[in-house]
Amino acid sequence: MPTSDRARQLRKGVLELAILAVLDREECYAIEIIGRLDAHPALAASPGTVYPLLARLDKAGLVVTRWVESAGGPPRKYYRLTPEGSASLREGAEAWAEMSQAISEILRGGER
Repeated sequence: MPTSDRARQLRKGVLELAILAVLDREECYAIEIIGRLDAHPALAASPGTVYPLLARLDKAGLVVTRWVESAGGPPRKYYRLTPEGSASLREGAEAWAEMSQAISEILRGGER
């Protein structure tokens, strides 16, 4: 598998967790979320990737939305975590830490 494909596959698996983490800090609209992800090049994602993820999180009950009028344009749809979303973030963060530690050990040639 070419490196770019490998990175793309890894990123797909962590974008949902990254979005939940962004929303854990504050309520955001989609373009703000994209901007926060873009600050970390490995997580940079297009609107075509983020909007479907947000819709899936909404449908799963992990986020709720509200529309807010914008002074300089159309209304903005803001997303915020539900208690279920916070629980999912905690579970995902724990799983990520465990998996990250395990792969780091393997990459260093260590064994358990």
